[in-house]
Amino acid sequence: MENARWWHLVSGALTDVGEPRPDVVMDRLRQLSPAEIVEFARLFSDVLDMAYLEPLWTAAGLIEGGCGDDGFRDFRAGLILQGRAAFSAAVDDPDSLADLPLVRRMAEGSGRLGCAALLAAPRTAYRELTGDVEAFDAAMAPPVHPPSPPRGGPRALPRLTALFPD
Repeated sequence: MENARWWHLVSGALTDVGEPRPDVVMDRLRQLSPAEIVEFARLFSDVLDMAYLEPLWTAAGLIEGGCGDDGFRDFRAGLILQGRAAFSAAVDDPDSLADLPLVRRMAEGSGRLGCAALLAAPRTAYRELTGDVEAFDAAMAPPVHPPSPPRGGPRALPRLTALFPD
């Protein structure tokens, strides 16, 4: 699956205020073949890994009020749903997250960027289509894990720190 097609499948999966809508991606995955769903899942793993960066984890901790391993994975999935431009900007400069309307709303006490439901979407769509999750798991083996520790060193995030001072 081409990168542009993959991003098209996840594009537009937001409410009008920027909340993630993984159901939109699920509906699109249901239209793919089993092989395409596996391709989507592999690229999804690669994109998640691109954002496995210490400065972005620091940003997630500020925005979410703390962030462990699972929370950071959910955060990165939700960041993907913000779209390719927002995702790329955040990977390059996590402080750019201060520009997202959803992040600004979160600073005021409402909304959530993380999206655990997106993480399960490919496997769920595959199961719904084929009735067989073992084939999906086998196709995805060996499991892909991000490098440890996250890449990149500490970075000052002045705009996010101003939005989330506590």
